[in-house]
Amino acid sequence: MRLAIGATLKTEKEKMLAGELYRASDPLLVQERQRTRALIHRLNVAQNGDATAYSTILATLLPNAGADLWIEPPFFCDYGYNIYTGAQVFFNYNCILLDVMPIRIGSNVLFGPNVQVYTATHPTDAAERAHGLEFAKPIAIGDDCWIGGSALILPGVTIGDRCVIGAGSVVTKPVPPDTVVAGNPAKPVSR
Repeated sequence: MRLAIGATLKTEKEKMLAGELYRASDPLLVQERQRTRALIHRLNVAQNGDATAYSTILATLLPNAGADLWIEPPFFCDYGYNIYTGAQVFFNYNCILLDVMPIRIGSNVLFGPNVQVYTATHPTDAAERAHGLEFAKPIAIGDDCWIGGSALILPGVTIGDRCVIGAGSVVTKPVPPDTVVAGNPAKPVSR
């Protein structure tokens, strides 16, 4: 493969953020995840009565979070900087956000315990997986949503405003605004 004169190769992080195949073992990405793990550990321990430490750690871990974000520990994510929230977002215990690409969350969104939001995925081709390649698809969740406990939101999903995702649901496809979905895979149910 030849590069045009003046062309530059993308870094693994640039590929990751573009939704292209990339290597998560890249030293910069490993370093960023290690930094995030250290902040998560501090966040998960700090809430024991130290509101100032909690707020400071939260602002560093999730620099793109809106006002009045509240997280009940434990909480886990890959990078933190790919999580964007509006105001008054609540994460209950043990939520996991694999934020390889942006996760955009509107305002007034409630997450039940054990909710998992995955932007990260792997190729279906075994040879590509064997080479350590992976990719991601962004996720968007609108305003005024309630994500029930143990729900799983898969890569590339968009959830519209004012939706309810039933507990234990696996969301594999876009959810239009003002819809209640439940099941595996999640399907609309009557209110």
